[in-house]
Amino acid sequence: MVTTVLNSVISLFLIMIVGVYGSKRGIITQEINNGLINLLLNITLPFMVISSFTFSFDMSIKSNVVKGFYYSLIAYLILIVASYILLIPIKGDKKTIIHFGNVFTNTGYIGFPVLNAMYGPEGVVYGSIFNMFFVLFVWTYGIMLYKGHIEKDQLKKEVIKTLLNPSIIAVAIGITIMMLDLSIPQILYTSIISVGSISGPLSMIIIGVILSRGKIGDSFKDWKLYYGLAIKMVILPLILYLISMIVDRTIVLNSIIIIASMPAAAMTSIFAESYDKEKDFASIIVLMTTLLSVVTIPILVGILV
Repeated sequence: MVTTVLNSVISLFLIMIVGVYGSKRGIITQEINNGLINLLLNITLPFMVISSFTFSFDMSIKSNVVKGFYYSLIAYLILIVASYILLIPIKGDKKTIIHFGNVFTNTGYIGFPVLNAMYGPEGVVYGSIFNMFFVLFVWTYGIMLYKGHIEKDQLKKEVIKTLLNPSIIAVAIGITIMMLDLSIPQILYTSIISVGSISGPLSMIIIGVILSRGKIGDSFKDWKLYYGLAIKMVILPLILYLISMIVDRTIVLNSIIIIASMPAAAMTSIFAESYDKEKDFASIIVLMTTLLSVVTIPILVGILV
């Protein structure tokens, strides 16, 4: 298990270094990086979203799949509420960054390999269900966090804009495929998977570029960073675990707890860049939570198994 997490983390950092190198050498300029962000948000991520709905499962675990849906929803609500309460001492944009990182996790690059190592394809199915809610929440609640207060007369416009977001449209397509059990032609399926798989490496290259241009040293002097890391990597997983002891101790809930306890999603930094909010701090949150996961995830898995 430690090897699985370690390999995933090392892979992330090697790809991040590519972004740092590209930026330092002038290959990836600010304008190009903005283009990469648009490519990620509007093309590759929607394809990845669609691909996450194409999982197959044995009918014998159908009841567990149903549990996966409401457990995932409840887990997100717990993360949102618990994080909000714990972050009351922090104000301003850094609170937004930490809260976003607490709620939205790195499901794909680290989460799925860990679930596969623990429970095989069945664990990945439950992780995929959790990832569906990630997409729904990140493009609604996540966007609201970064945009802050929305005027009443702008609300309708923002709702329409959100509904027309490529990733939300991709969710609608994915749900249709899953509910109707549609069979996608192999050539189309392969193309969707191929384009969607670009999202992980592309997001880390973008973060590497952001890190290369920031003054990250100042963030390490800020107590908010360490408080946020403690909440994200220790307190929130502990809360989910304690609740699971009362509710259910099955592969379904264990899978969701594990994937909900992964490091902060790359979107934490990418949204910060897009909305120009504490970009350096956001990159450090992603960086440090990913590093700490080498220690925290194996410990969590050891407790759950």
